[in-house]
Amino acid sequence: MRKQYDFSKGRRGAVLPSPGKTRITIMLDDDVLEHFRSQAEAAGIGYQTMINAALRDSIAKPQGRASADKPLTAATLRKILREELQAA
Repeated sequence: MRKQYDFSKGRRGAVLPSPGKTRITIMLDDDVLEHFRSQAEAAGIGYQTMINAALRDSIAKPQGRASADKPLTAATLRKILREELQAA
């Protein structure tokens, strides 16, 4: 390498940061990661893009409550518990 190159102000990492994205480290089960890798390879896209899409779908859907905008009240919780206890 030439001596005239000055890397003293160089930084490690991506050359161009992706706007609106943050780099993180996440631990995933091997089978989950393998599933996304195989699906992504079949679709011809990146597995991280596919995981991001699955997470977006997950937060866009209501999470099983009757109404996503209403909080779970004590009365509703009592009703659910009574139903479950009677079923058991």
